[in-house]
Amino acid sequence: MVTILIDVIRTASGILTLLVFVDVLLHYFLDPYHPLRRTLDNIVEPLLAPIRRYVPPLGMIDFSAWILIILIQFVERVLIQLLR
Repeated sequence: MVTILIDVIRTASGILTLLVFVDVLLHYFLDPYHPLRRTLDNIVEPLLAPIRRYVPPLGMIDFSAWILIILIQFVERVLIQLLR
């Protein structure tokens, strides 16, 4: 049972990380009103908003997505350690 939960946590973490990464890439290539970009924004933006309150963009560089990816990985490792 524990191994199944660990696999679910790893899969969810990987999918969420991929969604954040794809969302960042699509911001450079797609129109803001494109359906794919709007769908990804609806998933990723609620996670990025609290980070952006504390870490504003530095000039043209927004580090909030990278901080979110690091947090996702950290939470994944903590949850897996708790299950073991």
